[in-house]
Amino acid sequence: MTRTRLHVPFPLRCGAFLIDYIVLISLVVLGTLFARMLGGGAREAGNSAETAAIALTIVVALLNLGVLPGLTGLTLGKWATGLRIKRVNSGNPGIGRALLRHFVGYPLSFVTLGIGFLLATVTVHGRGLHDMIAGTVVVREGSF
Repeated sequence: MTRTRLHVPFPLRCGAFLIDYIVLISLVVLGTLFARMLGGGAREAGNSAETAAIALTIVVALLNLGVLPGLTGLTLGKWATGLRIKRVNSGNPGIGRALLRHFVGYPLSFVTLGIGFLLATVTVHGRGLHDMIAGTVVVREGSF
């Protein structure tokens, strides 16, 4: 028996997206603030603090946008908003699909002036360009 998946409200998807990127931007901002607080004579320490913050941000991005959703279907933002990424034919997307979705599909959705994201508001299953590229769909927790 196949269940029909309902549209996930677009504002809820945007909220999940914002949470994920606020986490990443916060790491860069905190690293930069820390580096500036080291200030004056600690120029090298400041530079290494900024470099460490950028490296940490890259690691967290790979974990939060690739590994975590690949294994569980959740990013921090999706978890906070009660959403989950699934393969079109059900099941967790896998790390490869999650990386494809976030690091290829999202940039392509941006390049199209956001139209790739807006597709989620008009397609039958609420799939954006990034979902179509990766063969995924976003569902509400408990509706899969």
